[in-house]
Amino acid sequence: MSLVQAGKILELFYSTNNGRVNTTELALDDKGVIEDKYYNKDIQRSVLITSYESYKLAASHGIDAPYSALGENILIDYNPYHLRPGARLTIGDLELEISQNCTLCKSLAKVDARLPKLLKNDRGVFAKVISSGTIRKGDNIYLLK
Repeated sequence: MSLVQAGKILELFYSTNNGRVNTTELALDDKGVIEDKYYNKDIQRSVLITSYESYKLAASHGIDAPYSALGENILIDYNPYHLRPGARLTIGDLELEISQNCTLCKSLAKVDARLPKLLKNDRGVFAKVISSGTIRKGDNIYLLK
């Protein structure tokens, strides 16, 4: 197998009962994002990866959505929406496996009523953690080929 650089991490977030937290690093293990309120809830959906392209698409339709409004844990400068389940990403010593496309979420309507329909296929991809590690803002992302 070989590694192909795909992009970089732009922002990192986790959820608490009091809202979303922007951070410079995230620790992840096989149960998901440590400290996230969804930790150990659904391993197949434990990490949400969203592309900056989703925010550009929203902005092109006059929707002002701040980063993390789409619920992502990892915001990247690469568009992963074409990746099929089973595709693997490496970030530092962490390995993630794409498990499914992110489903339509009605909570996006809280940002703007048009957002759920607009981002139906462009909200993000879910991944599960294959090997634990810590990732940081600015880290390179590699596709395992």
